Amino acid sequence: MELDETDREILRILQEDARTPFSEVARRIDMSSATVHDRVSRMEEAGVIDGYHASIDPRSVGYGVSAFVGLRVEQGREEDALKRLREISGVREIHLTTGEWDVLLKVVASDTDSLRDLMFERIAEMDGFSRSQTMIILGTDYETHGPAV
Repeated sequence: MELDETDREILRILQEDARTPFSEVARRIDMSSATVHDRVSRMEEAGVIDGYHASIDPRSVGYGVSAFVGLRVEQGREEDALKRLREISGVREIHLTTGEWDVLLKVVASDTDSLRDLMFERIAEMDGFSRSQTMIILGTDYETHGPAV
């Protein structure tokens, strides 16, 4: 789907706050609500907009520690390894990467003891991984959701 500048402006507004009413989006871009609705529906059907999500601070729901985990996957074990990683509740993101790590995870845990359990009792015990490195996130200076449009 080819996006024009109006579509991109609608996406920018919805990325800032997905709960923005179409009437407000329409007012901000000087367009009718019906036209905004039609454009958003078209982008949803085309898969440009793949969902609407609440952004939740992990600390506010009991996850005081976040970390990135780099994993080296044994060749031929990728699909099974990824399937098993998706089943672990503390795993929030799974990225396939180039470079030193085949997979980069973002994980959350209530505290460092829980993070240790996640790493040593859940992930390290799985077959298919030859090496890992855990990097605790000390703070986040900037974070955005979705690509720049």
